Amino acid sequence: MTINKLKQAISNEKPRSAWGRGVKEYAKELVKELEEAIQGGYYTEDKLTDRAALREQLLNGAKDWSQYSWGGCALIYDGEIAGRLCTRSELKKTRNGDRRPNSREEWLDVQARALSQAANMIIKLASAE
Repeated sequence: MTINKLKQAISNEKPRSAWGRGVKEYAKELVKELEEAIQGGYYTEDKLTDRAALREQLLNGAKDWSQYSWGGCALIYDGEIAGRLCTRSELKKTRNGDRRPNSREEWLDVQARALSQAANMIIKLASAE
């Protein structure tokens, strides 16, 4: 598997929901960071099929996706996160992210779930080759 094949595989994914489109967008961003790490010599393409090494590289030093999200490694504004992951009706209900997404989570928690799903997509596609 090469980074270009991985980028193409993500581009070929056909999400059917606003959430799925948002997860795909996070996957593209994570792969872009991965590509930069490869170009910088911090990671090698031959490790793309090693699930554990790939997950560790995607986390970029964070212990989990919650720490990655809350640490500012992805989007930081509630409105941007909501805009990426929600339908129009959900955006209206949350006033474009001004309100919490639900009673149990903040927007950064929702983003952490989406990032986790994006990483799983990347790992699945990388090891499918």
